[in-house]
This record gives sequence, structure tokens and C-alpha cells, in this order.
Amino acid sequence: MPIREWFWTAYLVATHTPGLSAKQLQRQLGCSYKTAWYMLHRLRRAMVNQARSPLRGMVEADETIVGGPVEGLAGRGVMAAETKMLVLGAVEVLGWQNADGYWRERAGRLRLAPAARADEESIGRFLADNIEAGTTIKTDGWRGYSQTALSAYRHELAPGQMARHIHRTFGNLKTWLAGTHHGVDQKYLAHYLDEYVFRFNRRITPMAAFQTLLGLMSARQPLGYRALISPVSTG
Repeated sequence: MPIREWFWTAYLVATHTPGLSAKQLQRQLGCSYKTAWYMLHRLRRAMVNQARSPLRGMVEADETIVGGPVEGLAGRGVMAAETKMLVLGAVEVLGWQNADGYWRERAGRLRLAPAARADEESIGRFLADNIEAGTTIKTDGWRGYSQTALSAYRHELAPGQMARHIHRTFGNLKTWLAGTHHGVDQKYLAHYLDEYVFRFNRRITPMAAFQTLLGLMSARQPLGYRALISPVSTG
């Protein structure tokens, strides 16, 4: 593909609010579906800055299940279905006092990762990889958020709607996966999560997101199609 088409694709991915599916890119570029899919996944592989700083301050952490509907199962029992996938998430909570003296909050940076289980070990590893030690973490009462998993952090229980920022983020993630992509293959979920995190963390400055993506792309090594389609472990 001409370099101009790569620039155009990177611009669309970084700035188009609903995101971009391979089918939509195929129509934009007039290329094959396989070429469009390959280009988008190459860009997704470049969307994680290996030198990014961990989340800090106040953080909400939780887990959610994504995938199609399952008959006869409910709650965490739906994880028995092959169409369901577990996602661990954490989002910074940024607060300030407005001109009227009222306290306001908004979501800051986000981290997401697929996982095979929501147990103490998996959650502890996710927190250690993404959140700075000493940070205050709000969670629900799920047993995976144990004293061992949270030993490096200050822990606050936030039942129900108190952890609203991570819940809203999960809701938007599911809408994006179902609406833009009409569901994703489990072995590629990690890369779709990387794209969602990249665009979420730069949602206020889309042109800066485009420039950042170009920089990250230029620093990556070539990646062939066979390597691209290899499965990604969820741990």
C-alpha cells in the first residue's frame, strides 16, 4: 500500500470517534478486506507505548465480561460459554473544585487487559503491571481483590454505583465492540482493547493522538501477516 494510504488510515483510526472497522476501511481505500484488516491490526500493535507511566492517585478497578448473549446462564456463570471473554480494567479518577465550590470528577487514563480468570493472582498481576504502588484503589467486594493482590496499595470498597467511572467505561467499550466491530475474535481481543485505551486516553486531543500514533508506528519493527495472526495469551 502507498505510504499516503497508511497516513490516511492512521488519521481515521486516531480521530474518528466511533472507531473504524476493516469493512469501513475497505470502502475508504478501495482495497481488499484482508488488506484493510491487516493495516488496522498493524496500527493496533503500535498503539501501546512501552514507556508509558502507570496509573496513580485515585483509581477504580473492576472486571467485566464481553461477548455475545448466552442462553440459560447468568452472572459469572456465562464465562463457561466460548463466546464470552473476561476483561480487567482500571481508570484514574481526576477531581477538582469548580467555580461554585462543588466537587467534580472525571475519568483520566485507562488500562484494559483480557484475562482467563478474575482470581487473586490474575488481578494482582494486572494491578502491578498498570498501577503505581501506594495508589488508592476502589473496588467492589469480589474476592479476587484480596489483601495479597492489593498489598502494595491503599484499598477502598466502592460497592454498586460508587465506582461509576469504570462502569461507564465498560459500557462504552461493549457498545464500541458491538456497534463498530459487531464482535471480535477472542484471540485478537487484546489488540482491540489496546486501540480502545489509546483513543480513550487521547479523546480530548484527537490530532495529538494522530501525531502520537505516527511516532509509535515509526519506532516499531516490521510485522508480517503470519506473526500478526498468531494467538495472544490472556494469562
